[in-house]
Amino acid sequence: MKENAFIDKLTKPTDKELAAELGSAKALWDQLVSELAKEHEVTEQEWNSYSKKAGWSLRLKRKQRVIVYLAPCHGCFRVAFILGGKAVKAAHEVNLPARVRKIIDEAPHYAEGTGVRLEVKSIADVVVAKRLAAVKLQN
Repeated sequence: MKENAFIDKLTKPTDKELAAELGSAKALWDQLVSELAKEHEVTEQEWNSYSKKAGWSLRLKRKQRVIVYLAPCHGCFRVAFILGGKAVKAAHEVNLPARVRKIIDEAPHYAEGTGVRLEVKSIADVVVAKRLAAVKLQN
């Protein structure tokens, strides 16, 4: 996976900096953020950087619950979900590509749940991210 575009940056990225790094993927970023807000009331946004080496990510939340993390990269972005056991099971029951089911099966397990990370480079990837967000919200 590509690395975060804002490693070693001390302040959260501006919209102009985000657009410059994402390039054409900025439209996909905006679409995902907008559609999650409209369709699932995921309206809270919070930029965060755990360390200079990790870079910056945008947490999308419904009320206080984090639904997905968006990490800007050069020319694309990553989405990351922490899925509980019921959500992992439910993810296998929705229409997801085989490669995504494999990623879920091979994802690292933490006390909080299974950490699923995907790169978003196309509209098909946005569709997958939205399906995983719906699974997380329902479980």
